[in-house]
Amino acid sequence: MIEKIFGKFLRRRKRRPFSAWQIELTTRCPLQCKMCIRRESADWQYQDMTLEDFKKLLPYLREVETVVLEGWGESLLHKDLSECVRLAKKEGPQVGFVTSAKGLTKDRVSELIEAGLDFVGFSIAGITPETHDAIRVNSHLEEILNALHFFYDEKKRQKLLRPKMHLVFLMVKDNIEEVPFVPSFAKEAEIEEVILTNICHCINVWQEENRVFVWESGENKYENILKRAEANARDLKIQIKRPSLSAIDVPICEENPLRNLYISADGKVSPCVYLYPPLASPFKRIFCGREYWVEKVDFGDIMKRSFPEIWEDHHYVGFRDLFMERAKTIRESYLSLWDSPKMKKIDEPSLPEPPMPCKTCHKILGV
Repeated sequence: MIEKIFGKFLRRRKRRPFSAWQIELTTRCPLQCKMCIRRESADWQYQDMTLEDFKKLLPYLREVETVVLEGWGESLLHKDLSECVRLAKKEGPQVGFVTSAKGLTKDRVSELIEAGLDFVGFSIAGITPETHDAIRVNSHLEEILNALHFFYDEKKRQKLLRPKMHLVFLMVKDNIEEVPFVPSFAKEAEIEEVILTNICHCINVWQEENRVFVWESGENKYENILKRAEANARDLKIQIKRPSLSAIDVPICEENPLRNLYISADGKVSPCVYLYPPLASPFKRIFCGREYWVEKVDFGDIMKRSFPEIWEDHHYVGFRDLFMERAKTIRESYLSLWDSPKMKKIDEPSLPEPPMPCKTCHKILGV
């Protein structure tokens, strides 16, 4: 998800050791989205990262290209969000987040822009209020459109090109028929980029029944809908990114734990946001139609241990090595094809197993 949503920022910057750090400022959220794992979680752990703790991360951000101030909560609820943006920017990375825009005011927008915000994504689940509001419960499409205008007006007033803005549209069966018209909606809202996403972490019947991707390889019945969206985007000169709707064997998931990581509000360093939700461990997943209970994964508390110590911990190194082996298998397979004098087609290689917690994550299927 990180590289899908923030890929252009990652590519634009001079290469640093890390592409992106996703830093969770809060686990609190005013919404009750149907696709969120919080809907049926009585043991949700509500927590904010203190500004004092956030400051402990700053020396490490010099090695990071993009900082995403976002986790399982709504970042706008954090009272020190603008200060966190300002402090992170001083270390050199691009800084931004994705938001529901709930409660966003003109004054808050001005604060964020003055702090140096580089990008902001707006989460929607429909291009009509009826569809969006029914899926992202307690969110209102009109409020998001108003927030966009706040940003446009403030950027114009300050004569700035930043922050760049994009839409993040979560696809489910309840809104899939609106997807071809999302580029037109974006054009009218003066947005130049759209990211289409799937439900990744299913925990209940509604989420499982409403996902639009399939576990099998091959053509998906919704593929033509996405092709229409892509054609519309080309005509309107809107950038559009989309996931696969059918399972594919990817050596490294788009979270890319080799160059990205996630830091929770309580300071735990994890390979990605999906491996450390603010729930009791183990937590529930539905994967390929079956229910699994997965232990949370973290490799240390960055508030108590130095980052180099955590990153080089042999357990963390072993976790990353499994993905490196998968990537190596693909690389050697293509080299073998290139070296073949007849350049004959070879079968897709059988990839080594991913880390145990990743075996039951839809991200490893490329969706």
